[in-house]
Amino acid sequence: MPSNEISSKAYHESTKHSYLSVQLDPNYVDASTQTSAFKVYPNFYRRVRLDFNNLVHSFIGLTSAVTLEKVYKDGCSKLRVNPSAGALYPTEVYVQVRGIQGLVDGIYHLEVENNCLTLIYELIDDGLESYIIPGKSIKGFIFLISCVYYRSSWKYKNRSMRYCFLDSGHHLGALAASAYLHDKDIQLIFDFDKLALNNDLGFENKEFITACAFSGEIQDKKVRNLRMKVPFVCGTDYFEANQFVEEGYQVTSVQKSHQQILKQPQFNFDKDKFYQIIWNRRSIRRFRKQSISQEDYLYILRQLQQPIPTENYEEIEIYSVVHRVEKTSPGLYKGRHLIKLGDFSEKTGYLCINQAFVEDVGVSIARDCAVTLFFVSDYLNYQTAMQIAGFLGQRVYLASNYLGIQCSGIGAYYDDDTKELLETNKDVLYGIAIGM
Repeated sequence: MPSNEISSKAYHESTKHSYLSVQLDPNYVDASTQTSAFKVYPNFYRRVRLDFNNLVHSFIGLTSAVTLEKVYKDGCSKLRVNPSAGALYPTEVYVQVRGIQGLVDGIYHLEVENNCLTLIYELIDDGLESYIIPGKSIKGFIFLISCVYYRSSWKYKNRSMRYCFLDSGHHLGALAASAYLHDKDIQLIFDFDKLALNNDLGFENKEFITACAFSGEIQDKKVRNLRMKVPFVCGTDYFEANQFVEEGYQVTSVQKSHQQILKQPQFNFDKDKFYQIIWNRRSIRRFRKQSISQEDYLYILRQLQQPIPTENYEEIEIYSVVHRVEKTSPGLYKGRHLIKLGDFSEKTGYLCINQAFVEDVGVSIARDCAVTLFFVSDYLNYQTAMQIAGFLGQRVYLASNYLGIQCSGIGAYYDDDTKELLETNKDVLYGIAIGM
């Protein structure tokens, strides 16, 4: 086995959960020490207030918009179009705009809390293309997804590396949903010079680029690297370094992914309804142990089979533990193929650590749902594989909610025991529960 593959898989191996590991380290945190969840540049930077009646603004803004504010006695939680492990939101979005009427050619930070674009770098003959697609220029949009990883490692420690990558994939899924609504094709890119770009964007060790997506006209034109570094602004109010996460990111950033032919998905959602689904998407707190129809279940599986618009790819196998689907026997399935019959709801609840909100005593999301999906992969590039798992997770959320079915992502499970249930030697990257 190549050394780079060993090192990549070692990071997943090192962050496994087991019954014993969870009992020995239940990972309690002091909520009062949580870091800030929004990155804001100084007031003297030029800003463009986003107007959702403007199609360009709407396309960009809908990738990250705040959709609900929950007020608690200790503060306010702002929920967004993309779900996040623990609602910690480590991901940020930057967009390069070139040749778009009404906006200066430059690199902007999407300031989610204040609903505006902040111009952090004005283009001349330089740009992001030289790091991502050398020899080309994009007339249109180049989006960068980054992770301010301490927002997640504050709570999840080393395992936060998984959640940062999954959250990045969800954010890409939110971007793809906005592109669909605005009749735009996008291309995701995972293999590019992330380390050089981090350096020139002035991220130090506190933030890192995970993925890119572009939409626009590709032109044969050489663009040089950014002519100067972007001034550093920290995305948290304080910071504690995690060497494991930083090394894991660097190792997985230089590995090549599997390759595939670029294809665009062909969805057929009612766009007015889909728009409302994006705004109203939520992670369900509890399921009522009700069945869903076989037709709806198969519809969701078909959406997962649609192409992912990228040439850099890691194959994700999808296992379904069916608990409550009409006209479908309970059991374990790979795709639509039955592996073994049985009621595995209690087992699945246990494997997913009986995950529920703290105050919901007796609730187990993976036990009480209709289907628990597991995403499994034997990858070359771990970072790419985890992001694609998150991207598919976003599809499950939106497709399920479109049908009136609830959804919740599950990032915590007993890794080896779950592999045993699924009868696979491949790594389990993510779980998703759907139901009523």
